[in-house]
Amino acid sequence: MLIKKVQHLTFPVSDLKKAVDFYENVLGLKKTGEWGNYAIFDVGGVELALEPKGRFSIFLLVDDVDKAYEALREKGVEFLTEPKDQYWGGRTAEFVDLDGNKFIIESFKK
Repeated sequence: MLIKKVQHLTFPVSDLKKAVDFYENVLGLKKTGEWGNYAIFDVGGVELALEPKGRFSIFLLVDDVDKAYEALREKGVEFLTEPKDQYWGGRTAEFVDLDGNKFIIESFKK
């Protein structure tokens, strides 16, 4: 199977501080990281992230982004970006489904 699991979901929020308070103190989720413009919570092994002025994104874990990119392109998947290394340690490529929903395939160096 090419896609291993949903690794990470990013939700746009209007106010990060209020959203963090809600997810942490009202919903009781465990915050695993927070930066000036991003916060991440663990939800049963799936990361839920909040980003002001962001866009809803679904990150899909694959073993190798470059191989998955080529295999999906051969099947007609429309990519927005080519595979690239990220400052946070992952390698990603973005694509859209038939309705324009944004997905990001990601892998991590072992």
